[in-house]
Amino acid sequence: MNSLTDMELTRFFFAIVLLLLFSHTFGFLLNRLKLPRVIGEIFGGLLLGPTALGYFFPNAYTWLFSAFESEGKLISLMSWLGLILLMFISGFEIEKSLDREDRKIILVLIIGSTVLPFVAGWVAPSVYDFTPYLGVKNNIVALQLVIAIATAITSIPVISKIFMDLGVMNTRFAKIVLSIATIHDVLLWIVLAVATGLVSAETPSIWQITSSIILTIVFFGLTLFLMPRVMLTLIRSRYNLLIRSSISGYVLFVCFLFAAIASLLSVNVVFGALLAGIVIGLMPRKFLRPAKNNVKDFSLALFVPLYFAIVGLKLDFVHNFEPLFFLFFLAFTTLFQLLGTVLSAKLLKTDWLSSFNLGVAMSTRGGPGIVLATVAFDLGIINEVFFVTLVSIAIVTSLFAGTWFKYVLTKGWQLLNDSRDLSPSTQGETK
Repeated sequence: MNSLTDMELTRFFFAIVLLLLFSHTFGFLLNRLKLPRVIGEIFGGLLLGPTALGYFFPNAYTWLFSAFESEGKLISLMSWLGLILLMFISGFEIEKSLDREDRKIILVLIIGSTVLPFVAGWVAPSVYDFTPYLGVKNNIVALQLVIAIATAITSIPVISKIFMDLGVMNTRFAKIVLSIATIHDVLLWIVLAVATGLVSAETPSIWQITSSIILTIVFFGLTLFLMPRVMLTLIRSRYNLLIRSSISGYVLFVCFLFAAIASLLSVNVVFGALLAGIVIGLMPRKFLRPAKNNVKDFSLALFVPLYFAIVGLKLDFVHNFEPLFFLFFLAFTTLFQLLGTVLSAKLLKTDWLSSFNLGVAMSTRGGPGIVLATVAFDLGIINEVFFVTLVSIAIVTSLFAGTWFKYVLTKGWQLLNDSRDLSPSTQGETK
């Protein structure tokens, strides 16, 4: 094994220190402005990347981030650890988000917000030439799947944070949106797992596509239906020395074990981490709650901010941003997500404002949109221009959703026209 030199270690730790400083500082500032913290974390990395530091002080940027291949790999490793832990702790919340009420409206909206946008994204390369945005793997099928997912995906963490900031987290509107987004995104993660499984072949055959779909579904199905029982048995076993030594250590062990198994099966590691989080979330809460909180606090303090800062670090708006393509793809993805959600809501005889509010919520890309961009770019499915576009769309849609819902509540309008879902301004008058 080759060891790092003292100078390489020095540069690496300076890079990590600056990434943490900028991500936490700007994340805090945007959080104080009632905007998603993740946008501030990305902006912090953006200032340290080729768009700002690299453009105005190229020598300093090169000294910190580009001098040695070994340092680049270390920073990339930190990014992957952050992404894995982000998906893991996101899995904790999925079971909590599901609501057993309003099954009819949830089912109809899931179909509307998934099928129409996904089909539109899948067909889009037949109408518009996306080949200039292919990644180094040159896999058009994987690219089509990424475009379809990008058109349909929703951000559970960002929309949850917006609802919490506005004080509407306990409304019927919020519960319906989070229930839809949870099931909706799990389906899309399965599709992305298929896409990542296809990147090894430049022109995948029907058999490769079919086998990848079957393997992914079997992996997800066995994990979700079989592993909770296995995990419960292992937790209760007196021979489980790891959990007796450290519950938090055991929780992290499960995360990385699932990621390793997923990678072995050619299913991307982030989906293994997501499934591990879901399984851990289904375990007895009293027993694992302190460990989950420890892992979550540690991840949100170190690895997750680093991940989003490194996303910002990769963004090069000077050389890899095409405004016209960005505006086109923003309009395309937003239009079809809004259309699918609003039409399905109108089928349920929901009024226009409530339908539009549901459409805005489902069009919020946020963290999952950024994860999609990162995974697709790192695996060579998309190029840098498409990567910058997807991250920019995630930021813009998140900012718009927060601004729109704040405006709706300020005007005294209801998010969902229902007697059980009154805005905060009217709840006090009914008591």
